[in-house]
Formats: sequence, structure tokens, C-alpha cells
Amino acid sequence: MQKTLHVPYIADLDFLNTDAIFNRLESSGVRHSIGELNWKDLFPYHPLTTFTIAHSDNHIYINFFVRCNYLRAMNFENNSPVYEDSCVMFFVKPDGSEKYWNFEFNCIGAIKASHRESRAVNVTPLSDSEISTIAVLPSCGRRPFREVEGLFTWDLLAAIPLNLLGIKFEGKPVELSGNFYKCASGTSQPHYLSWAPVPTPEPDFHQSQYFGQIILDGVSD
Repeated sequence: MQKTLHVPYIADLDFLNTDAIFNRLESSGVRHSIGELNWKDLFPYHPLTTFTIAHSDNHIYINFFVRCNYLRAMNFENNSPVYEDSCVMFFVKPDGSEKYWNFEFNCIGAIKASHRESRAVNVTPLSDSEISTIAVLPSCGRRPFREVEGLFTWDLLAAIPLNLLGIKFEGKPVELSGNFYKCASGTSQPHYLSWAPVPTPEPDFHQSQYFGQIILDGVSD
């Protein structure tokens, strides 16, 4: 059964400061779990990962929260392999499109992003100028660091422009599909979690046929 996520509309998000955005997401949004351990025999580690999400007229706002035992952030340039680090992801596909966007963020806010048809088909990495339109606020700061062990909590707020996705919000619900992920392939406890299940033999997040339904709620919804 396909999962469904309703993304509430909050009109004033684009005009709030960071603390106010956090508060509005917590008070008006619903916290969702990135908790599907699809490959538990191969990768049993399960760090607590959640997110809240909402949208304005111009952006999708996502606040990821993670509690983990290993933390790594070696990559700091655009389109570097951030999935090796402590990383969260949002993959999204507009209704009727053959292509989807993948947005991948490590815990210091480095971004890997592209527009593609599948893992290896028609892949177009986003340019530095396109990536610069995505606002990211990581709680771990911006400086890269090697893996550390302990008990850590971190969060990352991302604001993705709707026009980057080719979406113009006009007050009515907008249907999308997508998935949210948590991974860290280069750490001492590699793991691969998802919001919607991905029933493949091995980890592969580029499986758009398993995306859940995501609905940007309309103004009066």
C-alpha cells in the first residue's frame, strides 16, 4: 500500500526568521519517521530519524532530526559524495513527470542534487547556481570533520524553491511522489533507512516506482 503524506500550507514561512520557522514547523506540521529498515539483515543499525515538513507559496521546508552513535562530515563541496557522511535525503517527482529530483544533505549542509530518470539514465547534476537557491541550516556547523563516536543529535533545515522543481503553487493542492532517506555509507555503522518502503534485495534509493504520494495542501485544505 502506497504511503501518503500531506504537506501543510503555511503562508508566512518565507517571511519568518529561522527560530520562527522551526517553531511553526513543530506547531503546524506533523513529525514523520524515516524508519523503514529495508535491509536489516545486511545493515541492522537504526538511528532515530524524523522530519517535519510544510510549504509556502514559494518553498518546501523540511526539518530533519537525527540521533546517532557515529557522526561524519568529510564532504563539503557541491555534488560531492555526501551519502558517505551522516546524510539525509529528499527525492521528489512531480505528477506526470518521467524524471525526479534527488536532494542529498550531509550534516554540515553540503548538497548533492540532480534531476534524473533513474540511477543512471538521463542524469543532470544541478549547477552551483541552482544549488545556491536551496537554503540549508545545519546544526553541526559548516566545517568538515572525520568520524567521531558517541551519542549525537543533529538537525538540518532545508528550504527548496518550488520553481526549481518546475512547480507554481496557485492555491490548489499539488500532487507529487517521493521518498525521504537517511544513510551514512562511509561510517563505522553504515545504514540505509527510508520513509516509504523500498523492497529491493540491496540498498537502492533510486527506485521511483516505490515513491510514496506527497500532496502539497491547498490554501483552504
